[in-house]
Amino acid sequence: MTPLDLDSSPLPSSKKTKIPLLPMSSGDDAAVAGAGESDALLPSVENAYESSEKISIAISDDETDADSVPSFSWRKLWLFTGPGFLMSIAFLDPGNLEGDLQAGAVAGYSLLWLLLWATAMGLLIQLLSARLGVATGRHLAEICREEYKGWAGVALWIMAELALIGADIQEVIGSAIAIKVLSRGVLPLWAGVVITASDCFIFLFLENYGVRKLEAAFAVLIGTMAFSFAWMFGKTKPSGTELLLGILIPKLSSKTIRQAVGVVGCVIMPHNVFLHSALVQSRKIDINKKSRVQEALNYYSIESTIALIISFMINLFVTTVFAKGFFGSKEADSIGLENAGQFLQSKYGGGLFPILYIWGVGLLAAGQSSTITGTYAGQFIMGGFLNLPLKKWLRALITRSFAIIPTIIVALFFDTSNAALDILNEWLNVLQSVQIPFALIPLLTLVSKEEVMGVFKIGHVMKMVTWTVAALLIIINGYLLLEFFSSEVHSILVGSIVCVAITLYVAFIVYLIMHGQGLSSQNLAAGFKRLVGSEN
Repeated sequence: MTPLDLDSSPLPSSKKTKIPLLPMSSGDDAAVAGAGESDALLPSVENAYESSEKISIAISDDETDADSVPSFSWRKLWLFTGPGFLMSIAFLDPGNLEGDLQAGAVAGYSLLWLLLWATAMGLLIQLLSARLGVATGRHLAEICREEYKGWAGVALWIMAELALIGADIQEVIGSAIAIKVLSRGVLPLWAGVVITASDCFIFLFLENYGVRKLEAAFAVLIGTMAFSFAWMFGKTKPSGTELLLGILIPKLSSKTIRQAVGVVGCVIMPHNVFLHSALVQSRKIDINKKSRVQEALNYYSIESTIALIISFMINLFVTTVFAKGFFGSKEADSIGLENAGQFLQSKYGGGLFPILYIWGVGLLAAGQSSTITGTYAGQFIMGGFLNLPLKKWLRALITRSFAIIPTIIVALFFDTSNAALDILNEWLNVLQSVQIPFALIPLLTLVSKEEVMGVFKIGHVMKMVTWTVAALLIIINGYLLLEFFSSEVHSILVGSIVCVAITLYVAFIVYLIMHGQGLSSQNLAAGFKRLVGSEN
């Protein structure tokens, strides 16, 4: 059984009568969806995947009438493998790589333990997202549209879109930097942005050939990252002893607190929480059968764990390479994505494959893969919150345009200044940090509700653990925001505006938490609107 197993006892079985695992409301015809003999219960329009796009999971004759979870099968694990690796891309995007190299250069090996536990926390959150998608047959954005009516739903959609745009700008800029490095500066940053924008069409082309083809393309990109950064690891030969001590012995000093916050803050990407709940629906699962849902959760847990172990190793390679080369040096505080390759080249030289280009290839794979998953997530967020009956290619084009246009402006403005790019990256990290509660709180609220999850709601112990993790993440990111604004805000007028914004921000978070506890949404909304009125 997985760490997210059920606490409830099995439902009574019947060979002739199906017992729905999810509660049905009078006006919701789509509350139950299945596969195989339950196709009649499928909604007429699916926001995540059409029925023809889903991958069938073969069921042997001896499993057809089984009420218990079937035994483990390597073949089934292979069929379920894919969504977790697409999800893991968010742990390997250029923003994460920049956090890794800065943590290594400034803190050495001392934050590796935090990287490990941050990845574990990220895995827990992503397993909950997968659980929601598998057990309900719908993804997080869809359910949020139904759970949070009116202004609250619109606010959550805007927050999700802002988080996606901020992440996409970082990812596109990272990919453009890689193109600039590999072209030896011939292609400027803006040209790299335009080239990266074409990944939308690559994505659409691959999707036409099926989900497995798209997943295979991502496997190649992850393999490229792993090979590139493992090559760098082997070339620089970091200390194995210090590496193990960094993983096993927690250390944190006042000089490295900013890097520590960055390591944790980069792990939970708001759009990735929405994405994973949709990706798991690419497999045909009969959610009317408890054993089938539990089987899918078991395989997705294994697959996601393997994917994040690989992503942890890649992040580990990057951190230790820069820890070995630059910890304690005068250059440590000035290393960023754009000049990292030059610093590596000056430190370790050329050879048959110059380390500058190995770094560029790995960064390019990270940037390209993360921008495609950003496009993918944007489709689900827009389709789920707005319930727009648009074709996938049109939603992808709109989503890509949201990020590409501001990114080209950013590239033209910041192309000649590494310092300016670093400042931009700090602001984008702040934007991501601000949005985290608006993905985490709805997710934890929904997976705790029997009305949504049926017997697959999480138990009291898991609820305590997940809310503790969420509170820790929100506090850590709150510290980042406080430190950032205290250093950036110097005007009384701007400070007053920031205080008002923070008050409204905290009030909305409180509203989401209280709404999840079952209080009257009308009363909470009225209170929030009164607060807004008093601030104005």
